[in-house]
Amino acid sequence: MLGRTGIPARGLRARITILATVLVAIVSALLLWLAWTLVGDAVAGVPQLPPGTIVEVDGVHVKAADLAEHLRDQARGRVVVAGGIAFCFVVAAAGILAWTFTSRVLQPLRDITDTAERLSGESMGERIGEVSTRDELAQLARTIDAMLDRLQSAFDAQRHFVANASHELRTPLSVIRTELDVTLSDEDADEAELRRMAEVVRDATERAERLVSSLLLLARTDGAGLVLTERVELSEVVQRAWSAVEAEAARRELGIDLRLAPAATTGDAALLERVAGNLLENAVRHNVDGGWIEVTTAAGERRTALTVRSSGPLLDPGTVTELFEPFRRAGVARTARSGAGLGLSIVRAAAEAHRGTVSAEPVVGGGLSVTVHLPAAT
Repeated sequence: MLGRTGIPARGLRARITILATVLVAIVSALLLWLAWTLVGDAVAGVPQLPPGTIVEVDGVHVKAADLAEHLRDQARGRVVVAGGIAFCFVVAAAGILAWTFTSRVLQPLRDITDTAERLSGESMGERIGEVSTRDELAQLARTIDAMLDRLQSAFDAQRHFVANASHELRTPLSVIRTELDVTLSDEDADEAELRRMAEVVRDATERAERLVSSLLLLARTDGAGLVLTERVELSEVVQRAWSAVEAEAARRELGIDLRLAPAATTGDAALLERVAGNLLENAVRHNVDGGWIEVTTAAGERRTALTVRSSGPLLDPGTVTELFEPFRRAGVARTARSGAGLGLSIVRAAAEAHRGTVSAEPVVGGGLSVTVHLPAAT
């Protein structure tokens, strides 16, 4: 883990400083060598006196050739001394400036690191915010803030999901516990009382079993890819799903209008049947007695569509999209004791797994219309 001392930033600061200093030293050394060479060539290029010529310098007679060699060595020596001093000052100044300016440049990086170190599951609300620069570090800060927004949304959704799942599971368990305690505390309980208790316990157990099955199906479907893909005819899938709820629809005297045109897609047949089954179960269980259900399948060039419309109570258009969230129900009127509030969540997850989309809108006069769009089979 990264420490709070900003060691990574300091290590990067030191490496950048060393690199800049080394580069300046190399360039300065090359310039010094070039100056030394040019000075020597310049002195050598001065017109020479004839060989053997004697010249007088400060009362001393020397050969002209020796004088030229001495002047060249003296000039080169001065270049080396002056250049060496300048080399040391330039390298030192480069190191100091690199260390100073690198600190300012890397300050946003230290801010990003410190913020990342402080983050945890309980403090996901903190953000880096605007940084003092407008370069790649600013873009990095914006990218990390956007990632943190997505992570916070995922954490919040997970907490909400776990809380709702715990509440939904606690309800049947509480019913079972209460029935058992009441029956066991009654020493005069007869066979009829025991049978009543057993039926209540069985119903609560079945509800818990359905909830667990829905949770497992949602967990396998949400964000997962398809293991099995084949050509699937939506009209046949709807027919099989309708046969499972037809008896319940008849008991509630619901009118059904099946407009099933050929509409083929590619995907998991069992999962698509669960999609149709969930939509039809919702249409039956959240309907009104004597209401109606309309199911339509249609095929286009690139997309196929499955639409389930049903009568029911009035719905607020602003809350319709919330029905696709786990454990969300649009009021008491659409709350069924046999449901867990996961039907449309599974529908959305399955549609996304098939690279499709799902949308919903309230029906004028009361009810809900849900449409699933899926890629057409090639």
